[in-house]
Amino acid sequence: MLKQFLKWRLSGLIVLAFITLSIPFLMDNPFYFDMATQIAIVASTVVGLNLLVGYAGQISLGHAAFFGLGAYFSAIATSRFGWPSVIALFTGAAFVGLLAWIIGRPILRLKGHYLSMATLAVGFIIAIIINNQSGWTGGPDGMSVPPLGIFGWELSTFSVYKIFGFELQGYVAWYLFSIVVLLLAVLVAQNIVDSPVGRALRSIHGSEIAARTVGVDTARYKSLVFVISAVYASVMGSLFAHFTGFITPAIADFDHSILLITMVVLGGMASPMGVILGAVVLKLLPQFLTGFQDYETMIFGLILMLTMIFMPKGLLPTMIRILKSRLGARAGGDA
Repeated sequence: MLKQFLKWRLSGLIVLAFITLSIPFLMDNPFYFDMATQIAIVASTVVGLNLLVGYAGQISLGHAAFFGLGAYFSAIATSRFGWPSVIALFTGAAFVGLLAWIIGRPILRLKGHYLSMATLAVGFIIAIIINNQSGWTGGPDGMSVPPLGIFGWELSTFSVYKIFGFELQGYVAWYLFSIVVLLLAVLVAQNIVDSPVGRALRSIHGSEIAARTVGVDTARYKSLVFVISAVYASVMGSLFAHFTGFITPAIADFDHSILLITMVVLGGMASPMGVILGAVVLKLLPQFLTGFQDYETMIFGLILMLTMIFMPKGLLPTMIRILKSRLGARAGGDA
């Protein structure tokens, strides 16, 4: 049984790698690669958020604040102090992780809508600080961010690289790099889920009182997964800042937080592959609705509402359930 489970996990990762690495052969427009790279970065972010929401059952309505902190930490450290971008990225992740641990201990004692309001307040506070500290962050006008440097190799969308004798455009290189990061993010998340930490998180989601009764340190595990999800967001925020080359406080605001948690719910909570699908849908759907002009927001909301009514467990779990039922019915008919 364990071998089958691990085989299924590995198969999902292989399928994800095959699909994502096949995309460059289907696209020839820099805009498409730009969108695909942004999707990969935000998908990695919600893979981390899914650990908190989908597995531990803890709602966070201010998670974009950690994304913004990571982005601005890297931007300030590299542009104003000349730090190497890799050092800035990991230092920013450590800072955000420490901050998440400090604020997570008290607010994670709350439950239900009280927890939601507390995380919302944290998000608002961080977003306001970023917006008002114009001397450091550029305020509402935003700030420029240098390209990502990896051990002396600068990754820029405007460069051309030679790898194994092949010329590779910068935007393609960025896409491939973001896919490697996404695969690592999923692999780490799956290992956490399959570990004793993951079992503790699922027990907390099922019943926190029952988990405490059998000896699970619920406060410790909730703080731990809160820190892990915040570090995910910080790292991806840093990568997003270096990729776009320019950031504004909008990346840390309430709307972005709602978008992130909607991706988790829409794709399928407690499903790493599901939340990736949710990220793809919510990033691409506005592009398909641009022709509707004034009705874009209304149609977007209607699609989300109908999806949640008829697919309450999320897109991927519902699709898998339908596929299994049809295969089972066909097997029964053949028998």
